[in-house]
Amino acid sequence: MLLKVIALFLFVDVAASQVDSFNFTELYNLSGGASITPTGHLRLTDGTNFERGYAFYSVPLSFKNPSNGSAFSFSTTFIFAIGLDHGTFKGHGMAFVISPSNNLPGAFPSQYLGLFNHTNDGDPSTHVVAVELDTVKNPEFDDIVRNHVGIEINGLTSIKSSPAGYFSDRNGGFNNLTLISREPMQVWVEYNGIENNLNVTIYPIGVPKTNRPLLSLSIDLSSIILDSMYVGFSSATGVLVASHYVLGWSFQMNGEAPAINVSSLASLPWNERSRKKSKVLITVALPVIIAVVVLITILGIVFIIRRKKKSAEVLEDWELDNGPHRFSYKDLTIAMRGFTDKELLGTGGFGKVYRGILPISKIEVAVKRVSHESRQGMREFVAEVVSLGRLKHRNLVQLLGYCRRKQELLLVYDLMHNGSLDKFLFDQPQMILDWSRRYEIIKGVASGLLYLHEDWEQVVIHRDIKASNVLLDGEMNGRLGDFGLARLYGHGSIPQTTRVAGTIGYLAPELTKTGKATKSTDVFAFGVFLLEVACGKRPTAEESILVDWVLECWRRGAILDAADPKLESGYVVVEMELVMKLGLLCSHPHSMARPTMRRVVQYLDGDAPLPELLPDDFIVSVLILGRDEGSVDHMLPYLSSIQASILSSGR
Repeated sequence: MLLKVIALFLFVDVAASQVDSFNFTELYNLSGGASITPTGHLRLTDGTNFERGYAFYSVPLSFKNPSNGSAFSFSTTFIFAIGLDHGTFKGHGMAFVISPSNNLPGAFPSQYLGLFNHTNDGDPSTHVVAVELDTVKNPEFDDIVRNHVGIEINGLTSIKSSPAGYFSDRNGGFNNLTLISREPMQVWVEYNGIENNLNVTIYPIGVPKTNRPLLSLSIDLSSIILDSMYVGFSSATGVLVASHYVLGWSFQMNGEAPAINVSSLASLPWNERSRKKSKVLITVALPVIIAVVVLITILGIVFIIRRKKKSAEVLEDWELDNGPHRFSYKDLTIAMRGFTDKELLGTGGFGKVYRGILPISKIEVAVKRVSHESRQGMREFVAEVVSLGRLKHRNLVQLLGYCRRKQELLLVYDLMHNGSLDKFLFDQPQMILDWSRRYEIIKGVASGLLYLHEDWEQVVIHRDIKASNVLLDGEMNGRLGDFGLARLYGHGSIPQTTRVAGTIGYLAPELTKTGKATKSTDVFAFGVFLLEVACGKRPTAEESILVDWVLECWRRGAILDAADPKLESGYVVVEMELVMKLGLLCSHPHSMARPTMRRVVQYLDGDAPLPELLPDDFIVSVLILGRDEGSVDHMLPYLSSIQASILSSGR
């Protein structure tokens, strides 16, 4: 069997020295879930959830010409098969990899394919070149379809990709392939170091290699790969599990890889099982088979029911299609050191937040432990996982994963080292943020909110925008977080009526009447947030309401009197006036008078002038309002004298 496996996997070293003999332990470095099966197959994943599997050639190869630093030409071909051991849900794919490391430490499973994690995805310092054979569409990586082939350079967003298939040499037509069909397929990856061209070809076993590659990319790998690199394979599973096999592989530097003898390949495991089952069915009496099947089914059902009852972590239907990585409760307990008070960062409306370090990746994280006493805990938990788990923006707090254990609900985030913005604005802050930093935070939150409203695949209504939900990373960049009250709906659809939710002082007046959270109600809360940052005051106080106070200062011709006294005179007057007037416009009691977030971003970036407004204009009620995005420039927004009572009732 050992000799048979060696015959299936032929390597030619870069020095072109002939390798006459070697044993299997010298040939491969296997890690993660990778193993050699009793039938002689290289299996990259072992059938468990959230598993990574690696198989690399045991020594690194020299990929560059030492005289001029240019990348050598190389050619490799391999035969692979992906299939499901059970069930009908399609799991994640695999990749051919050229990497400085043979185990890619810190890489995530699931959609990351064991290649990267959320921090180094897209980082040029990784020096990774990969050809992915993926079976899941991940919008965060701009995947075109579920079933696709892509070329990755230092990240999971493909430089070039295509639906899996091949072009016919006879008529030039495109023939689709299903990567997870259990059928063996052959892949060629060929790089021409003189013409700087990388080609990828895939076709089913039994079909001659086609002349036209599936992917052809003009690229010079000299600046991407290092002098010494490992070659091999990576694969991963997530909530859904598939089996990834490599049946044959050859590699050649500065030449064409040797052909693989397809006729000598061992039969795939599922084919072997099918033949054995057929033979048993022929030789064993049918009544006996039926009795055994019924008995096994009953025992299996009983076993599954008992196992589910005993299981502390429950997987629900919504978790199959949404959300990021699922952590084990054990790993999070270790990371949080048993959730002791020493690791406690703070307590919010839905539970406590702890600081910790993940045991494997060593990434610092914050874990929100949803309170048992929260009746809406499960609803908020699901909303946050489904929405924030798939969002990706520099001004949104990144959700890394989640965990469920009995009644425990835990969300795992990137750690925001500087905490929430409100600690730097109100009362007696230990550090006073200067105006330039405040203005950048305002623009960052506006950009993140625009992404939620218009630039993601669905509309996300945050419903709880306020200074305490804006977190600051290590570089004091503002990120909008806490999506526990978020609601999603399709672009162009009408949001459904729901219960009034949010925080007193930030609720738009129409919410108390209609109960409908919209993009406009988010804009209202953002307007109050603008005034918070500019004035250093909370939206409601015993002596006054912030919106009314700023408006009164403006009426007296002294709007700058509302500026945060802690800033003294250290601010740009034009920017301060813009923020306060824009805050009043966004918190207008009439929803149609408020600008869209796209318009708000244009105002803050200086790409569009703020409409010429006077404080007395906010007394006039405009009966006919335009509905297009630019109409706010030509309308006279009103903020009547009854605003105080309206806002008070809205709170």
